[in-house]
Amino acid sequence: MCLLSREAIFGNAAVGKAASARLQELTRTAQAEIEAQRKPIETEARALEGQTDNAANRPRRQALATRFQTLQGQAAQVGREIEATRAKALERISTEAQPVIAQVYGQKKCGLLFDRSSALGGNFANDLTADVVRGLDARIQTITFERERLPQQQPVPAVR
Repeated sequence: MCLLSREAIFGNAAVGKAASARLQELTRTAQAEIEAQRKPIETEARALEGQTDNAANRPRRQALATRFQTLQGQAAQVGREIEATRAKALERISTEAQPVIAQVYGQKKCGLLFDRSSALGGNFANDLTADVVRGLDARIQTITFERERLPQQQPVPAVR
């Protein structure tokens, strides 16, 4: 019986570290885009705070609320895209790791392979993780990818 930690492979292999760094970069860029749109909305909201809620200001307040709602939708969309990007990068690393896992598994003559996180205790001498990380590092150091672009989700109309 052998053990393997996919999380440790993704966290310790050079390609996993490179993918994590790229995901952080994409996330920071996406957050900056949303922040750049949020600031003018907040500035306008502060300007409206001190004004009386009268007929003259209602259209501005409604327009501001609509802009804020649109921005919230964009932020949610960006979150889904970052998550899709993360999943695709992990899938690619998994694909690259699979032949290495099979090779190490065969070399150790394992009869059964379990996820290390499901083991509560025992002899961890047959943990393949470090060998797989070394083999994956020899195979690939980095991957390149851009943020996934997903189709815009349509807002759910409010029930009246």
